[in-house]
Amino acid sequence: MGLLDTAAGTARSRAGRLRSGIALLGPAFVAAIAYVDPGNVATNVAAGATYGYLLVWVIVAANLMAFIVQYLSAKLGLVTGQSLPEALRERMPRAARLGYWGQAEAVAMATDLAEVLGGAIALRILFDVPLIMGGVITGAVSLGLLAMQNRFGQRPFERAITGLLAVIALGFMAGLFIAPPSPAGTLTGLVPRFSGSESVLLAAGMLGATVMPHAVYVHSALSRDRHGRQSGRLRERLLTANKFDVGLALLVAGASTWGWVCGRWRQEGADGGLKAMASRPGTQCIG
Repeated sequence: MGLLDTAAGTARSRAGRLRSGIALLGPAFVAAIAYVDPGNVATNVAAGATYGYLLVWVIVAANLMAFIVQYLSAKLGLVTGQSLPEALRERMPRAARLGYWGQAEAVAMATDLAEVLGGAIALRILFDVPLIMGGVITGAVSLGLLAMQNRFGQRPFERAITGLLAVIALGFMAGLFIAPPSPAGTLTGLVPRFSGSESVLLAAGMLGATVMPHAVYVHSALSRDRHGRQSGRLRERLLTANKFDVGLALLVAGASTWGWVCGRWRQEGADGGLKAMASRPGTQCIG
């Protein structure tokens, strides 16, 4: 009985540590939404439709870069108790601060434009909602999510965003089972190379759509708001959990982007979806 009690106690202890570790996850999944936005869809689908598996290596490199940048952003929030914008405010002269502020505002507006248009187009394709009304609905849902964060706190907000990320990931990864990519082609695509200047331009777009400033800014604030400024053993534990948080979130987002590059392009190509949209009334302005 003694051995059984010891084994049971050890199992309960491990289960408790696992649950507590899982409870520390979340901020990176909110930031990872930036890695599955319409800009990523457009560039990655275009890459797969035009060049096949040629630019798979760009997806891998971009996600590795994103892991490092997002981890350092979250680490800043945990160690200093400041978000990245707050740290810049304290350490830079006024002119540089204004420059970074202008950059952040411009990036946020450009990104929001892509999200609203992407949401409007999706609602048009799925439910035949007029584009203007689709844009209004997308904006209202976004404001509703922010209002939920203000009213109920960060954890319910993180759960909602994580659920949306899971829907996106499962939806696109299902395509990999319906039309499985070639393992040999995927491995060949891991070798860095280009095919003319257009592939270089597209690779730059894929990289720019993956590593974006607003995701870096917000991740530091999310980690700070969730855990506060910590020290000692607790800080080390949080930093370790943060690595798993960032790694798992970007693995989910990266699997989706890999699916965009390697999936449906072999059956229909990039023009298939655009032609389908163009044939629908009210969408001729797209493209």
